[in-house]
Amino acid sequence: MTAPQGAHLVGSINFDDAETTIRTAAEHLGDRLKRIPDGEVGERFHWIVFQADRLGQAAGIERVGDTPIPLRTLDMRPVRIADGVRAEDLELPPLGYADAALDSWEVFSRLKAAGAVPAATRFQVSLPTPLGVVGSFVAAADRAAFEPVYEAALAAELERILAAIPHDELAIQWDAALEFAMLEGLRGYTGEPYEWFDDVWAGTSERLARQIDRVPGDVEVGVHLCYGDVAEKHFVEPADTANLVRFANLAVAAAARPLTWVHLPVPIERDDDAYFAPLEELRIPETTELYLGLVHREDGAAGAGRRIAAAERHVHRPFGVATECGFGRAPEGAAVPLFETHRAVAAAW
Repeated sequence: MTAPQGAHLVGSINFDDAETTIRTAAEHLGDRLKRIPDGEVGERFHWIVFQADRLGQAAGIERVGDTPIPLRTLDMRPVRIADGVRAEDLELPPLGYADAALDSWEVFSRLKAAGAVPAATRFQVSLPTPLGVVGSFVAAADRAAFEPVYEAALAAELERILAAIPHDELAIQWDAALEFAMLEGLRGYTGEPYEWFDDVWAGTSERLARQIDRVPGDVEVGVHLCYGDVAEKHFVEPADTANLVRFANLAVAAAARPLTWVHLPVPIERDDDAYFAPLEELRIPETTELYLGLVHREDGAAGAGRRIAAAERHVHRPFGVATECGFGRAPEGAAVPLFETHRAVAAAW
């Protein structure tokens, strides 16, 4: 088995604050990481769920249903555009991503100045695709009209981040999850399709490419391809990597700028050739880093080694390792052992 090339942290880490996340990541994986996220602490604990509450604050937006759907302190009810309101007249409140990133950047830059973070390491900001939020939390009848409103608001958050953080210190990751619910033909809780467009492959990949191209060329940009993470379970287990490969190829081809990295999941039980074989058709440049999410807390370095061996029979290029999603929803106390597992299986980049 050839040692994999470095490690990647997808985003969420099960710590309470950014400083603990950054310090711990640097301590355990500093020489094996190119970038460190803040752990998606606070209201971002459950990824995009807090966006429903943010959107619900806007004038002209109503929550769907009279009974809150609680998750911790959040309300997961979707939103709709109020009767008589035009989508283009909506003014959304701050979405929270820029405020969180700038707060965590202050911590990151302070720790780097103190020598706790390696000098070459970038600060990673993970953002959802607009499709993910609109498809998850906007009533189906309003998705097409609301999409450009939300996309513009998220682009404004990105612009604040780009204006405040030095570009040679920054990396942006786009998290694409609901895209795969669409590609797998899943439907929402109302029984309606998630998508509001006809060609699901072109519609999802071209939208992701549009977000990739929002990131300037002097800022790193990557994508996390995701099958969900609720109680450490996917919304559907991928049969193999075929849909992941097809989607990545389409997005890379549609984007005008090069992609810095691609990350994709590997379920814990998959150390078979059938799962990895479609990766032979992955058409990303050699300069684009590939990370396979094959590290799992349940079987540690030994299980990761089996999955690495299977991957190497079909991935004829260097790749790094990661978990299949973030590990913010892992049990309390699992984070440090997961960092140690990453270090055990990842050689220096």
